[in-house]
Amino acid sequence: MTDSEIRCSVVIRAYNEEVQLGRLLAGIQKQTVKNLEVILVDSGSTDSTVAVAEAARDRCPVDVVQIRPEEFTFGYSLNRGIAAARGEYIIIASAHVYPVYPDWIARLLAPFEDSAVALVYGKQRGNSANHFSEHQVFARWFAEESSQRQPHPFCNNANAAIPRALWEAHPYDETLSGLEDLAWARWAMEQGYAISYVAEAEVIHVHNEAPRGVYNRYRREAMAYRRIFPQERFHLLDFIRLSASNITSDLWHAARQGVLLPAFGSILWFRLMQFWGTYQGFRHSGPLTWQLRKTFYYPRGLARQAQPPTRDVEPIQYGDAVEET
Repeated sequence: MTDSEIRCSVVIRAYNEEVQLGRLLAGIQKQTVKNLEVILVDSGSTDSTVAVAEAARDRCPVDVVQIRPEEFTFGYSLNRGIAAARGEYIIIASAHVYPVYPDWIARLLAPFEDSAVALVYGKQRGNSANHFSEHQVFARWFAEESSQRQPHPFCNNANAAIPRALWEAHPYDETLSGLEDLAWARWAMEQGYAISYVAEAEVIHVHNEAPRGVYNRYRREAMAYRRIFPQERFHLLDFIRLSASNITSDLWHAARQGVLLPAFGSILWFRLMQFWGTYQGFRHSGPLTWQLRKTFYYPRGLARQAQPPTRDVEPIQYGDAVEET
């Protein structure tokens, strides 16, 4: 394809994602938006991740950008991938997500009809591999209703899109240990741009981490958060209070769904690791802003979960060609 034929590029960050990557590539191939290019940024995978990408080239052409593991940060890998891309718009996806509907990319691109929109991100849900509390986190972070202009910079680069021209004006921060998406969205809003959330641009985000992995993830993100908002702080009392409130909320929802016994243990350790990691990452910083504190940490509450609106688009049927998770 020539540069003029490419409207958008899909940039995927990957490390040892041989199990999940094939499904994402199959979902991209089934999108209603065509003439896509796919850039896989691989940070030294030791499994068959690159081979999976190469095997998919006949149905979903993929260019592989290699970086060394010691070079990796989330911002650096994204900058390398976007630098290799040719599309006017950049779709950003983690290698362990896959789209639910064939209009996923079309939905992510639609808000850019408003030239004031700098970033669009979509809904995320888990599958059977995700821990119960992870499902609650997704339900809290990603609502069933869209917002064309949300009032805060929360977003998530597991499922997002930006104009390449704005990235050229302000690349991702390569020094952050995480939350490069939040830092970039904050910059965009400071420049007068809008952040849009599209519930219809839905992906399944597969997480199945052990306790240490959950702790490390939230610790890393908290360390980045205090870099972005240096005045903020997360005290030991916050750890106790938010662990207790989120565990209580999760147990209530698990009981309502009839899965309290099988989910009980994972709810306890997940929330303790989440907020212990957050506490360790936030030490020696300042108070959290109320709006982002609610978005990142507060439990869902005890109301019934909102049901997603009925769509007239059939979901993608992945079939047996892609490994089930």
